[in-house]
Amino acid sequence: MRAITLPTFGGPDVLTLADIPEPPLGPNDVLIDVAAAGVNRADLSQREGHYPPPLGSPEWPGMELSGVVLDTGAAVNRWKSGDRVCALVPGGGYAERAVVDQGLLLAVPDNVDLPDAAGIPEAACTVWANVFMAAGLQPGQSLLVHGGSSGVGSMAIQLAVALGSRVFATAGSPAKVAFCEALGARGINYRSADFAEIVAAETDGGVNVILDLVGGEYLPRNIASLALEGTLMIISNQSREAGTFDINALMRKRGRIWATTLRARPLTERTAIVAEVERTVMPLFASGAARPIIDSRYPFERVADAHRHMESSEHLGKILLVP
Repeated sequence: MRAITLPTFGGPDVLTLADIPEPPLGPNDVLIDVAAAGVNRADLSQREGHYPPPLGSPEWPGMELSGVVLDTGAAVNRWKSGDRVCALVPGGGYAERAVVDQGLLLAVPDNVDLPDAAGIPEAACTVWANVFMAAGLQPGQSLLVHGGSSGVGSMAIQLAVALGSRVFATAGSPAKVAFCEALGARGINYRSADFAEIVAAETDGGVNVILDLVGGEYLPRNIASLALEGTLMIISNQSREAGTFDINALMRKRGRIWATTLRARPLTERTAIVAEVERTVMPLFASGAARPIIDSRYPFERVADAHRHMESSEHLGKILLVP
């Protein structure tokens, strides 16, 4: 099969389309004919040599995919050949076929385009695990999302709005602010306004949950934006900067800072998250209350362009790779 491999680390041009052996099918595995794979910031970090895949995972990138079931292992009892699925994977999504543990699959609703469904698993699982399972956002509460026009950001806005929360979202241009507001958020252009000042002016004491992808110098303003007993979920440090803060300011809020990752969690934890997403999030896609927002699709042969497009931060929603 063809897959996008990493013979060495570096810039986008190190990504190499090559013929490799198909992974073996274990008893709990499902073989998928890949329709599309999602591109994520973690893929860029892996390409640069900063984010190796978990032990035992495929060495080529790709953390989410969609496609059709081709074959199943002896212990698989739910999925069958021909099923339309999308999957959260620890690696190996950038390939024509993928072998995935049965617990990491989600059925794709009939009203969702199969390639577009590749933009669901990573963002939906990240948002649900952090905003709802960990931080416990409830209907009627408020959420601040940084990077609101990204794949994760646009998913967070949609899910929080659909489930009855007020959402603030930061973005870096008027077009991106308008994009966030079209999804139901109060958009904030972080280049021309201070998000902490706006949150203070437009809430009664702050927001209940913050989902932060930026890190660095956002830390003290995030704490200032928290409501009493609020939670700051840090899922990335795209700024690659250190952050410092006044511990007393956090104590006065009785707040908590929680930093997490998804990819390196044990399989049991990832399957539990996928099961929750199937129960709570996928019905929103089936009903049309949420949708995968796709910025662009690139063929495998243009994977370097797809990575450069993500590095430019000009995208709105998800970038996909199509075999």
